[in-house]
Amino acid sequence: MNTIFFDSDAKDEMRRKHVFNGQIFVFSPRPSSIALCDLARELTQEAFGSLDPREAQFSLPVEKFVEIVAPLKPRFIHHPKSKQLIQELLEDMGCEMDKTYFDVPRMRVVCHGTYLNAGVGYPLHPHRDTWYAAPLCQMNWWLPLYDYESDSSMAFQPRYWSQPVKNGSSEYNHYEWNREARKNAAQHIKKDTRKQPRPEEHIDLDPQIRVVTKPGAIILFSGAHLHWTVPNTSGRTRFSIDFRTVHLDDVTAKGGAPNLDSAPQGTTLRELMRGSDRAYIPDEIIALYDNEPPPNEEGLLFQPPEEVLNSIRT
Repeated sequence: MNTIFFDSDAKDEMRRKHVFNGQIFVFSPRPSSIALCDLARELTQEAFGSLDPREAQFSLPVEKFVEIVAPLKPRFIHHPKSKQLIQELLEDMGCEMDKTYFDVPRMRVVCHGTYLNAGVGYPLHPHRDTWYAAPLCQMNWWLPLYDYESDSSMAFQPRYWSQPVKNGSSEYNHYEWNREARKNAAQHIKKDTRKQPRPEEHIDLDPQIRVVTKPGAIILFSGAHLHWTVPNTSGRTRFSIDFRTVHLDDVTAKGGAPNLDSAPQGTTLRELMRGSDRAYIPDEIIALYDNEPPPNEEGLLFQPPEEVLNSIRT
């Protein structure tokens, strides 16, 4: 990694090649990205009522904060407009819609200090998404909802783009995570005991790269990058959203970034939908990646609780 491209006009194919070589792209806010963030902010403000979401942690017991955020996150993830707005953003960004596949967007909530460091407010430790069964050709799209500071941002360590890290990915099974860990996030308030792949050796967090943008801007990077959440000392809760994409040509060629140290079980590919019509990736292609398929379909896809789906419908 040696370059951050700002507002590049590179075509999608060249952009993917750069990302798979460890480069990062940053794009200024544009109508399509602002629209996606507007939806997330609208739902967030609705959930917190008269409170400023960025300041609410200083007025609420942590249990009440979790009670608000726990249904807010899936309400945004599964909102009928979320997928539509991602499709519009990807088309605006010049992606091939009949070959680009995307997943539902996640909302991330990172509180100031130690108020909430688990479950729905878990600050991500240093990791690669590929430790969590993401394909090597995965592209990560990250967008902040509000203004944020360097001390509440994400960080990248460029040294580890070409240097392996001893980690626990060989003990991670994505289907077990779908069956148990994801649905139980709200139960973790004081401490997050869910087993996740972590570095198992000392890693140097410096020199690190942090990128600070305006709300609605886009940071685009490889799922193979070692990245993490900076401990938030900004005095405000940080809200952001992210989603992931792959290009079918990269998937079928088993291309993408180099695999230095990832050895999980399962694959996230079943969660991705085609940009043109939301069709899923064919099973015969997924079979190229599914090193340990489960004996039944349980866990292949995460199923949100019925009460969450009912709240979205209403």
